[in-house]
Amino acid sequence: DAALHALSDPTRRAILARLAQGEATPSDLARPFAISQPAISQHLKVLEGAGLILRRVDGNRRPCRLAPARLDELQDWLAQLRRAFEANYNRLDLLLHELETRE
Repeated sequence: DAALHALSDPTRRAILARLAQGEATPSDLARPFAISQPAISQHLKVLEGAGLILRRVDGNRRPCRLAPARLDELQDWLAQLRRAFEANYNRLDLLLHELETRE
């Protein structure tokens, strides 16, 4: 639930998209947004709490990067959901085809 909540915000999705290009500091991540540094920090806390990003200490810098294991878990879950939807749509298509041929 925390990961899906984190992904519900467009700013957090944009931050993840940026981190897909490589590690970045909070100031790097804040640059393209018209929001304050504390607001970016709050977004990063949500992403970190959801396990979607990792932070490390490098002197006085706190670079962030994607957490691949958590993203893989989400991808697997979404793939299962997609398969279930596709199976349901396939059954519906068959039913509609049967109804059409009966008429």
